[in-house]
Parts: sequence; C-alpha cells; structure tokens
Amino acid sequence: MQLPKEIMKHLLSLFALVASLFFANHVVAQTIAVTNAWARATVQGQKATGAFMTVTSKENSKLVAASTPVAGIVEIHEMKMDKDVMKMSALPNGLDLPAGKAVDLKPGGFHIMLMDLKLPLNKDVAVPLTLTFQDSSGKKSQQVVQVPVSVQPPSGQGMNHQHGDHKH
Repeated sequence: MQLPKEIMKHLLSLFALVASLFFANHVVAQTIAVTNAWARATVQGQKATGAFMTVTSKENSKLVAASTPVAGIVEIHEMKMDKDVMKMSALPNGLDLPAGKAVDLKPGGFHIMLMDLKLPLNKDVAVPLTLTFQDSSGKKSQQVVQVPVSVQPPSGQGMNHQHGDHKH
C-alpha cells in the first residue's frame, strides 16, 4: 500500500513544478507590454517589409529575437544616419529595453525586418509575431503578438521625422 502514496507524492511534486514554471513564465511575459504594433503592407513580389511597435519592460531586459510563419528571415534592425547616408543594420545582440522606458520600433529607427516573405502582406489582415525577450538574469520568455498590416502607422502614431527646426 506504500506505492500509491509514493506515486501521489511524486505527482504532487511534478504538478507543483509545472505550476511554478507556468506561473514564472506568465509573470515574466506580463512584465513586458507591446503596444501599437503594425506591419507595413506589401505589394505582389515584394520580399521584405518592417514591423513596428512600442515595447515597455518593467525591468531591464532585451528583445533578442523575433519570428513569424510569414517570413523566412526575421531580424531586429536599426536605421541611423552615418554621415549623410541612412544605413540599416541588424542588431545581433538584441535591443536593450531599459526598465520603465518605452522603446519605439518605428520607420527610420529600430524595427523588426521581415525578409524572404512567403506571401504578400495585405492591408487589414494580421500576422502572428513571436517576440523573444531576455531578462537581466539571462532568462528568456516569449510573447506572441497579432500584428495588423497597414499602409501607414495606426492613427496618432506619426513618423515624426525631424529636419532642422521643423517637423513633418
């Protein structure tokens, strides 16, 4: 009769472990908010586009990777001026997310590049994007975001390019 108690004890331990892992991942995912997500619509034959959003983490962390079934290659990129030339490059070490600070991924700056597209991204559809975050202790978590496809940013989220003393 000892066997059922021993099995029950192991099952309860296993259940507690699974519950704690689920809760830990759930809490980590809740420490990062993703808002205003959108991806730029494409035309037939276009093989790349960008995805944009605002990411706010409650603790210091990084956006280290992204993936989607609609693209063969997904990279975290930065566009910046180098002398008088706009250059785009991948961020192989991820994008820092300082605690409590909203980080904008937008056209002309940080963004997620979707390359080797498997199909055109049409306006008014949404694509799943899995974001992988890493906290300061090295622990990774994932968050799936449904990203609406549009020809322009969501209302109220302009591009705000600055040239000299004026904006447009």
